[in-house]
Amino acid sequence: MPKFSCDFRCLLIPAALAFIYIQMRLFATQSEYADRLAAAVESENHCTSQLRLLIDQISMQQGRIVALEEEKKRQGEECRQLKAVIEDLERKGLQRVVDKVPVAAVVIMACNRADYLERTIKSVLKYQSSIASKYPLFVSQDGSNPDVRSKAMSYDQVIYMQHLNSELVHTERPGELIAYYKIARHYKWALDQLFYKHNFNRVIILEDDMEIAPDFFDYFEAAAALLDKDKSIMAVSSWNDNGQKQFVYDPYTLYRSDFFPGLGWMLTKSTWDELSPKWPKAYWDDWLRLEENRKGRQFVRPEVCRTYNFGEHGSSLGQFFKQYLENIKLNDAQVDWKTMNLSYLMEYNYPKYFANILRNAKAVHGNDAVLKAYNTEGDVHIQYKDQSDFERIARQFGIFEEWKDGVPRTAYKGIVVFRYQTQRRIFLVGPDSLRQLGVDDA
Repeated sequence: MPKFSCDFRCLLIPAALAFIYIQMRLFATQSEYADRLAAAVESENHCTSQLRLLIDQISMQQGRIVALEEEKKRQGEECRQLKAVIEDLERKGLQRVVDKVPVAAVVIMACNRADYLERTIKSVLKYQSSIASKYPLFVSQDGSNPDVRSKAMSYDQVIYMQHLNSELVHTERPGELIAYYKIARHYKWALDQLFYKHNFNRVIILEDDMEIAPDFFDYFEAAAALLDKDKSIMAVSSWNDNGQKQFVYDPYTLYRSDFFPGLGWMLTKSTWDELSPKWPKAYWDDWLRLEENRKGRQFVRPEVCRTYNFGEHGSSLGQFFKQYLENIKLNDAQVDWKTMNLSYLMEYNYPKYFANILRNAKAVHGNDAVLKAYNTEGDVHIQYKDQSDFERIARQFGIFEEWKDGVPRTAYKGIVVFRYQTQRRIFLVGPDSLRQLGVDDA
């Protein structure tokens, strides 16, 4: 019996040790699970906190979106009210200044240069105020620059128009400036307004960096008769690209040209009826110089400019302004255009008239033609072989070298004419020009 008891007690010791071991393992496992549970709870609390933060941020963004939508509605309403005010001002302005059929509306194209606009308006009003019924004055602003709008509306004599276009501009080639696209849009809109909404028969287009000559309006009144009679004249310009002081002399002389000059020009409603539906997205002035749009028609330009471009700043002209625009001669002579006989500019007269002038010029040949011209008395003509030859000769004289669509600036039938040493004329003559005019090469 005692032996059995001893054996039983010996069994209890391992059992107790096993029990203790099991309990310790259970305790360790429970501790590990408890730690994991605590970490999971902490993670859940962190996620809940982040979720609440995101919900708060979304709520704030939704609030901002609602506020922006309200602001958009408010601005839209302000735009509608502003347009209504502008239309009312236009209507009242037209009733005030147009008491008979005008010669032409005058529009100054503006954007964001209030100081330049003021200078242009003052120059125009200096000569327009006494004949306002003949030339109602508009300012067409592209965009919403407040200084430009305030400046334009500060003049009782000015009828203000505003072009607001929020449509995005998509350029056709990478790297293009969207400004050229916006300018083309603005021109089309403004001319549509003046020709179709206000029903003018003619419009004179100026830019917001121009001054005009004393006889600017008399010149265009005389030119209006030419436009009406001769449909081969596409537009009349007050500008000569080679109008620098050293290249002009006679304020009475006008020319026909195959090159569109721009920079102060007049066109008719019938011409705009043709151009408006196919008006380009950009580069409108070069587009007008294409033969497919000119269709053989020409432009009238003066020898001495009736506009001066002072836009050195706020543009991309840079050195171009210094080289070509700064020295432009603005006419200061009193020309009585009402007594001038301009019939020589008509299509059936001008080729013969121009040929006679050219026929009296002495022909100068050779690589040293410019030097020979310098030493020759009277008018001379120099024949160039091609574009590169023209550019070489033009560079020596200092006139424009540029061509557009195969036409040199200011050219008539390939002939560029300018004054040299005051009264003398130099004719740079194309390879086929003499034949077109029926002039023998002496």
